Amino acid sequence: MAKFRAASKLLLGAALLFAGAKDDPWHYEIRVPKLTTAPRIDGDLAEWKHRAFSDGVWDIARLRNSPWFDPRVNRLTDHGNEPAPEDDLSARYYTAWDDRYLYLGAEVRDNVNDVSDPQHEPKRWYFKDAICWFIEAPREPVAKKFGQGDNAFCFVIDTKRPPYAAWWRHGAPGKTYVEEPLTAADYAIRMTGHNADFVLEARVPMAGTFGKSDPRWTAPKTGDVYSLEIVHTDPDGGDYGGHFIIYGKGDDDSTWSPMTLTGPIEGPERKPK
Repeated sequence: MAKFRAASKLLLGAALLFAGAKDDPWHYEIRVPKLTTAPRIDGDLAEWKHRAFSDGVWDIARLRNSPWFDPRVNRLTDHGNEPAPEDDLSARYYTAWDDRYLYLGAEVRDNVNDVSDPQHEPKRWYFKDAICWFIEAPREPVAKKFGQGDNAFCFVIDTKRPPYAAWWRHGAPGKTYVEEPLTAADYAIRMTGHNADFVLEARVPMAGTFGKSDPRWTAPKTGDVYSLEIVHTDPDGGDYGGHFIIYGKGDDDSTWSPMTLTGPIEGPERKPK
């Protein structure tokens, strides 16, 4: 009987430990390559975009056919006389890493640059044009909402670069939803001259962010598995406005897709005629 009770306690402990276990929710492979040469952060992605993770153009039509689509949050703002949906908002997103930094980039087609918020607070990036990479590092079995190890690196598309334009939401031991400026990031925004089209390029130090959010984080190496979601907000004069949410379904990190750090890759092969 004593052995039975001991075994029962072990089974119960294991069940509690893995009660929030996270599988791969979408079976969508995200493999983020390592860069061998650090790029200059100047709003031109040509140095590294072909050696980064990117899976093509995202627009509302593609989102409607993704497994994480939710019409309540994946939407565009309609003010009447709107352009075609792909001209309202479409983008390519890029992610890479090296021994010290995460590299984040986007090439975006947008019809209106909206960085005004009548109820402005520094943390309200989601009421402005912004792109935010939600990353859990490392990926853990227990589901959380911006708890330990969860991070959001957010960039408001404001060329004036106010102090809140680079923002960090994260967890920490015993804390959730910590909000503060992302002062350690280096980033550039380049408006490309057509409507509100732009390029965003950013570099985020991992030790000063992931290491603070989760003291168990260790220096990155090939094979490490993190979690990823991208949130792109596009209010276009609306209140909460339009959103693209890609690779996940919101703040619950159990819905974020696994992201594996890989070794370097070569750019696209070009053959002579």
